Amino acid sequence: MIGINRQTDYAARLILYLASKEPEERATAQSIAKYELIPPAFVRRIVTRLSNAGLLKTTKGRTGGIELARPASKISLLDVIEAIEGPLVLNECTENPEICPFSDFCPVHKAFEEARASLEAQLRSYTFDKLAEDEKAALELLAHKPPAEVSNAV
Repeated sequence: MIGINRQTDYAARLILYLASKEPEERATAQSIAKYELIPPAFVRRIVTRLSNAGLLKTTKGRTGGIELARPASKISLLDVIEAIEGPLVLNECTENPEICPFSDFCPVHKAFEEARASLEAQLRSYTFDKLAEDEKAALELLAHKPPAEVSNAV
């Protein structure tokens, strides 16, 4: 199966949570864990990885917390995936073409390369300012539904 792991899913939700806040507003690891239903140990691990990738800033102390290191409009879903999982690779030959003697003329290699490039472009187009707006709109829509419809939607 090709897919993202649970830690990457949690990382995207963590960034989305922070993107929904006011610029430079900080959150605690505990509040993120509680709101996003992420185990606290994962939050700490993810914050470290995202900080090392330049996506988050952490501040210690009474007024400290976790915040985005740059505007949500400058953080893409691709940035988060690569921070947690590394570069997108559909086949080993696309990452290391020299391992395969057929790479220069192989139509499968070319197809994998085109698919990877297309997926990267698509994931790069999803920025967290837009995703936060989409989440806000979805939550507003849910708030206006009758209780029976909301419980079925969740």
